[in-house]
Amino acid sequence: MVNNGNQSFEPKVGNIQMEKIQKYFEALGFAGGSLNKIVDSFSLQWFEKNDFVVQYGKVSKHIGFVDSGMFQYYVLKDGEERTSYVSIENTWFASLLSFISETPSLENIKALTKGSIFMISKENLKKLVAEVPGFKDFYIGLLEVSICGIDASRHSLIVLTAEERYEKMLRNEPRLLQQIPLQYLASMLGVTPRHLSRIRSTIR
Repeated sequence: MVNNGNQSFEPKVGNIQMEKIQKYFEALGFAGGSLNKIVDSFSLQWFEKNDFVVQYGKVSKHIGFVDSGMFQYYVLKDGEERTSYVSIENTWFASLLSFISETPSLENIKALTKGSIFMISKENLKKLVAEVPGFKDFYIGLLEVSICGIDASRHSLIVLTAEERYEKMLRNEPRLLQQIPLQYLASMLGVTPRHLSRIRSTIR
């Protein structure tokens, strides 16, 4: 199913399909009726390569947990894509500013590969926060991690050299270095692919 960026998702739910998100929340201590309510609030959405999950100028109404694939966050500047981040399997996806403020997105997010995301709407998220004990704390923690990550990334781009930014990513997010294609990593680090290749040849 090709998504045109209008955020209209069709649930495709089955017990086996929802197993990963169930195990994720089980590991956080949710169980019984609370766990069922959480899992039932998500739907699994499939994307083909180059499908948009979020489009510039449209309000992002969902966040999600990446089941499979890679999803690129980017803006267009001077006709070129500038990648800010890539979400990979078993990480959370969000166009945070648009989702929280309910304003048009300043970025695009599209599938770099065929993939799938467990999506939850803001309406369902609010219900879980209000009705499920412990979920509010989980959600606040998720937001805190996301905001701190954004702040740290901004600081790194201003203060650190390209080599230091690469070393930091090597320490903190080694899976990104292993999985994301060179051109997107270079954009995230604010360097050219050639420069990144030189950095990688000297830092292992």
